[in-house]
Parts: sequence; C-alpha cells; structure tokens
Amino acid sequence: MEPSVFIVDDDPVIRDALSLYISQNNIPVSAFSNGHDFLTACTKETIGCAIVDINMPGMSGIELQSAMFDLKIGLPIIFLTGYGDIPSSVKAIKAGAKNFLTKPVNLDELLTSIRLAILDSIEMSSKNLHYSDSHSSIKRLTKRELEVMHLAVEGMPNKLIAKKLGLSHRTIEIHKSKVIQKTGAINLLHLAQIARDAGFDRRINGDDD
Repeated sequence: MEPSVFIVDDDPVIRDALSLYISQNNIPVSAFSNGHDFLTACTKETIGCAIVDINMPGMSGIELQSAMFDLKIGLPIIFLTGYGDIPSSVKAIKAGAKNFLTKPVNLDELLTSIRLAILDSIEMSSKNLHYSDSHSSIKRLTKRELEVMHLAVEGMPNKLIAKKLGLSHRTIEIHKSKVIQKTGAINLLHLAQIARDAGFDRRINGDDD
C-alpha cells in the first residue's frame, strides 16, 4: 500500500492549496471536508499521515483524533489551527499528534513534518505486520506446545522440561520439533524472538494435545 496524505479541513481554499502543494511534491493526497468522510476512507492498514484542522464544525480535530484511536487507525496526525489554541495543542500532542502548526502554515515546515510522519507510519505498519505474523504462528500451538516453548525459551534443557511436565524426553523432543515447525523458527534464539514479538505469555489459549 502506497503512503498517502489525508487532508481534513472544512475550508475548501485550504484543502485545494495544500492538496496542490503536496501533489507537486509527488506525494499522493486526498482531501475531506469533515472527519466522518475521512474515517470512512481509512482502515487500520492505511499508511501515511493526516493533516487535520483542529477547529471544524460537527467533529473537531481533537474528536477526530479520539475516533481514530477508537477505530485503531494509527495514522500520525499533523494538526493545523488558525487560532494558536495552546490548551488544544497540548492535549493533541499528549494524545500522540505528530505536530501542531498554525495557519498560515509554513509549507517547508509542513513538508518536513509530512515526510517524518510518513516514515513513522511505514515503520509502525512494518512492526504491526511483524507482530501479526508472530502472533498468528504462536496461536497455532497447542497448550502443551505452549508450555514446552515457554520452558525452552527460558533455557531449560529437554530433560528438565520432561521432568517438570511429567512427560518422556522423547515426547518433549517431538513437541519442541512441532513448535519449531509451526512457528517457522530457525533455532531457539529465533523462537524466543518470535515469542517476544507476539507478546507471548502462558495464558495464550490453544487446543489441548
């Protein structure tokens, strides 16, 4: 998916001017007059950034930021305001806004903010994809395989794992082999990394073996 810039501003002059400038810098751009239309155009997988007017009728920029959070739309936000509203800017930044610029906006500063925000979005998307892949592989394990994996990545040898779980050494070897196969791990070090990326703990549900 190609990164895009999404402008959300009720002022058509601002929307047109920013759209032209951004497109001239070879960045895909879409513009919306309100937050509701913008939300229908985005998904959790959307990459890029949003340039949002903080003072809009209907849904304010802060309210849009909150809605994006609820919908798990992780696009970095660059807020624009014509009023220099300091309390709103503090609230927006604390809630994760990438930047807060006043109108008339300095275009060079805006472009720099856009590029940094897009890089952040790409990095976030890559991490989310990696987490999703790791979590999916862990979810394929049975409860017994999860127990074996948990002890194995802690560095416990097979004989001790067998004793702790009341199983034979050969059974532990089979379970460990299945864990490696299902997760695609190259070795125990790689398996430990996959487990960490997935936020693994022993409470992950699986099927009994």
